[in-house]
Amino acid sequence: MTLSAAGSGAKAPLGLFAPQYRWVTVGMFALVFLVAFESLAVTTVMPLVSKELDGASMYALAFAAPMASGVIGMVAAGGWSDRKGPTGPLYVSSIVFIVGLLLCGLAPSMQALVVGRLVQGLGGGAITVALYVVVARVYVPRLHPKIFAAFAAAWVIPSLIGPFAAGLAAQTVGWRWVFLGVVGLVVFAMAAVVPSLRGLGGGENPKGKIAWMPLGWAALAAAAVLAMNLLADIPTVGTWLMVLSLVVVLVAVRPLFPRRTLSAGRGLPTTILVRGLAAAAFFGTEVYLPYLLMDRYALTPAVAGLALTGAAIFWSLGSAVQGRLGETLGNELAMLIGSVLGVTAIILVLATAAWHWPAFVAIAAWALGGAGMGLVYPRQNVHMIKLSTTANQGFNSSALGIADSMGSALALAAAGLIFAAFSGNDSFVAVFAFTALIGLALIVLTPRTRAVETAVPAADVTNTLGA
Repeated sequence: MTLSAAGSGAKAPLGLFAPQYRWVTVGMFALVFLVAFESLAVTTVMPLVSKELDGASMYALAFAAPMASGVIGMVAAGGWSDRKGPTGPLYVSSIVFIVGLLLCGLAPSMQALVVGRLVQGLGGGAITVALYVVVARVYVPRLHPKIFAAFAAAWVIPSLIGPFAAGLAAQTVGWRWVFLGVVGLVVFAMAAVVPSLRGLGGGENPKGKIAWMPLGWAALAAAAVLAMNLLADIPTVGTWLMVLSLVVVLVAVRPLFPRRTLSAGRGLPTTILVRGLAAAAFFGTEVYLPYLLMDRYALTPAVAGLALTGAAIFWSLGSAVQGRLGETLGNELAMLIGSVLGVTAIILVLATAAWHWPAFVAIAAWALGGAGMGLVYPRQNVHMIKLSTTANQGFNSSALGIADSMGSALALAAAGLIFAAFSGNDSFVAVFAFTALIGLALIVLTPRTRAVETAVPAADVTNTLGA
């Protein structure tokens, strides 16, 4: 039995580590882990990198670059996967990711490092989309909650060990090995996945031409995101330029989403939209929570960081719970419960800032928020695959990733403006009120993820003109 046959409805094996799944599970977990590790480890070593390469003026750009280029990688991998299957995109994106690591690790200047980060983001974004399509083609549906729970764990573990490991490497062998040391691990991960991909079928349109228009829109969206990170500090006109960039982003991403996404069309479109809202609400709050704890309560960075560690641990636990419950817990119900938990956490953080509640309340609340996201994120992935066909799994996986990235980027840009517009404690209250409103919209819209049909016709979701 080939893996493609297994993914289409053959008798289900015991679990993720059944013989026919064992190595592809290990390899994919390793790839997600390494992409996550790099994302978190770079945060730790970037101050050292900036100092050594005299690149303080490009510090923020080094973080925004991979987020922006990742959108292009997602679109490219999605279209390629729909045409010819995910094998080729996964190979090439891994190579591109490795090239980005090498460019960063060998960078002689901050400018060169930013270029490496752009290449790294291009590969990382494409890897994520290709892996989603592999999940859809390889695993039987009842295992989808479990494999996405494993992906969530692959993100959580680096959040616990990544910063320490990166700091240790920087202090001993140098920050460059935070990039160079991962290269061999990526090669190992691909070696584990390759044997399983040999039995994987191709796409439904192997002779189809490359759709250049979506790539153009993705490039425009990426450029606008980069502009939002560069224009805010320009005196007088910076805010208006950021607003203009926001409009450009919204126009550019429309064709990259299923039709009716921005108008919350029932089923798949709303599933994509609520992914962006979930990312915006959660990460828009999380960025400012340690700031609140250190500024208001004079906590050390290590103690304030416990809020993020707790959220990461409970995110993993929430993912494990939904994975164990599987189809017993419906996708829509899991997403709704998780959204309510997440928004409750944001409101508690808001109340802590507004009424000077003890810091412990916010720290404990954020663990609750992590548990909620552990329910929301994996089930959004599962639901997206459920509402996709083999003709558009790549397009829809790309759309989900773009919504995630753009939701976070736009919320952080808006939160920055809001924070600057107020002073003192009011700045925190205003930001958390903003993210709480996004969270409430998430709760209201989540019931619309239920579709009338179990799959959306390809013609309805791959229209590059948007609607």
